[in-house]
Parts: sequence; C-alpha cells; structure tokens
Amino acid sequence: MLECKDTAIDVARQITVQSNPLSEEGLERFASILVRTELKKGAMFLDEGVVCTQLGYVYKGMVRQFYFKNKRDLTEHFSCEDDVFICIESFLRQRPALLQVEALEHTIVYGIPHDPLLELCAERYEIEILYRRLLENSLILSQRKADSLRFETANERYARLLKERPEIVRRAPLSHIASFLQMTPETLSRVRANTQL
Repeated sequence: MLECKDTAIDVARQITVQSNPLSEEGLERFASILVRTELKKGAMFLDEGVVCTQLGYVYKGMVRQFYFKNKRDLTEHFSCEDDVFICIESFLRQRPALLQVEALEHTIVYGIPHDPLLELCAERYEIEILYRRLLENSLILSQRKADSLRFETANERYARLLKERPEIVRRAPLSHIASFLQMTPETLSRVRANTQL
C-alpha cells in the first residue's frame, strides 16, 4: 500500500510510468496541473448531471462509477490504487455526466483537469501521447467489459474478476460487485459458493 506522503511530482511519475514516461520538464509541467482531492467513504467525486472536468487517478482507496436505471443503482466500473478513471463522453464533450463517481473507502484522487491538460497537449507532444494512451487504456477496458458481458457466463465473469482484480472482490460490497457483473446478488452468492468448492 502506498504511503500518504504523496507529492504531485511523485504522483505524476506514477501516472506516466504506466502509459508514457515523460522528460523531467514534461513531468514537472504535468505535475503542476494535478488537483488533489481527499474523499471520505461515501463521498461523491462526480454527481450525475455535472460535467466531468477531470480524469481521475486513484492514489489511495477505491471508487466506483455507477448510474441509475429503473430506480436501481448499477455499477459500471471500479478503480483502485494506480487506476485512472474517466466518464469519457462527459469529459471529451464537456457535457453533463450520466455516470456518478463515489468513494467506497477513504480515497485520495488526483484529478487531471480538462482544459489545462489540453493546453499542455498543445504545447508538448509527449503529453499529447500520454493523454492518447490514457484514453486508449480506458476504451480497451470498456471493450473488455462489454465482451465479457456478451460472451462469458456468470461463472466466467466472476472467475475473471477474481483472477484479474482480486482487490475488488476483497474490498467492494457484494451488491456493487453483483451489479458490475450484471447478475443478481443471489446469483453472485451461488457463483461464489461454486468457486470456493
């Protein structure tokens, strides 16, 4: 687990090492636009109807993206330490978001604000590449989830989550995991019981 003695330059380095390492000057410029937000468990990072003005990087803790459909809240995505999250349409078009982002634990998020990021992209090609890779990673993640829901059984979806993201299974409430995997809590209980045999 990361210590909470974070600095913007350290966080910038952690973000960029995953996608596109930057020169020292590029790293300093990128670090200068980061916005640190500390959230208590249950606090909202983004509400429905508000424009998503930041890509988020989870430095510590866990968030979930969710939406409401037929008076039920449905989890779209989880993000833990070292994950970048985005409400992609709202961020790219700067329109009100349909998704919401909630802290599931005490969480520290470093936001990458839209306008300063685009200004840096115009000034520095290496940051434009970083931005493109962050978007590519988000799109690939969305495609993988869509493929999993289309082609895998409930057992296969749970097994994949357990293998690829065990921290989510350990830390997120079962009701959120069930909606993320698009199954009822009862189905998830049966799948978990079969997996543990």
